[in-house]
Amino acid sequence: MKLNENLKQKFMEGENFPRIIAQDETKQQVKSALSVGRHIIIVGPPGIGKTTLARNVSKILPDAEVVKGCQYHCTPDNPICPECKKEVKEKETIKGEQRFIRIQGSPDLTVEDLMGDIDPTKALQYGPLSIEAFTPGKIFKANNGILFFDEINRCPEKLQNALLQVLQEGTATIGSYEIEIPANFIFIGTMNPEDYSATEQMSEVFMDRFDVVYMTHPETIDAEKQIVMERSEKIENINFPEELLAVSTLFVRRLRDNKDIEKKPSVRATIGLYERAQANAMLRGSDKVELEDIKNAVISVISHRIKLKPSVKYLQTTTEFINEELNEFLNSNEAQRLMEGKESELG
Repeated sequence: MKLNENLKQKFMEGENFPRIIAQDETKQQVKSALSVGRHIIIVGPPGIGKTTLARNVSKILPDAEVVKGCQYHCTPDNPICPECKKEVKEKETIKGEQRFIRIQGSPDLTVEDLMGDIDPTKALQYGPLSIEAFTPGKIFKANNGILFFDEINRCPEKLQNALLQVLQEGTATIGSYEIEIPANFIFIGTMNPEDYSATEQMSEVFMDRFDVVYMTHPETIDAEKQIVMERSEKIENINFPEELLAVSTLFVRRLRDNKDIEKKPSVRATIGLYERAQANAMLRGSDKVELEDIKNAVISVISHRIKLKPSVKYLQTTTEFINEELNEFLNSNEAQRLMEGKESELG
């Protein structure tokens, strides 16, 4: 059964990526694209769960019977690599998560990292032109699994070109050997928005191989609070009052909506405030987080996670800006209501 058929069956049974909180539209788009075998790129700012979503896809893949120790994850009934074609080998069963192959986008990444290269030791043993001397790259290691390319728009154009054939035809040509090897995988890439630094322009011919799925920050304050509670490290015996969790979460959300901020703080900022406030309470010998613990963590957690617009950053420092925004927020009616324990209907 093809990978997309496996996934389609799971989606029809009601699989909905339970570890991804909210993001219903994004999950629907991912399920729709993967059900028909489309490769996808998830576009969104850092810290919103793009990688977690991709890992969730691999977790719902069924166990697979493969040739034991094969770097290509060959199946016994359909071997693709030269070694497995020569002889029958021992089998083993591996989970979908073990077929999740990650590539971290970087300007230093090479085509050899993707496709593979000659192993000098094996070249001495088998000869430099022998296929046995070839060590497969991550494209082949993702065979029968997920090839996850994180921050793909941080890579140079030549790497995009190296992927074109395998994305279109499902095979990759090893130039030195003039051999085509099938590569059956689902490609899931991620991209930061183009206005983030250190990103490369993606070619039209490359992007034409994908469906693009957009992912945003958590839609509601309740969804973000749930993420914080599930993903944060908790210090034992330190109580974090619900009203202060709401205050710190809403402050970060208000910064995202601020017209003077060019780069918005991610969910990692909200998680950071939660964890650092606990640590501050612990270090002053208290078993309960107070507002001062959050205030004392704000600059360290948030200042490097935002970028002010030029019209603002030449008038005041980031530290001054955050302090001013925090004081204004804490004096607002919405913050006062939250600290009084009154539920907010704000998003």
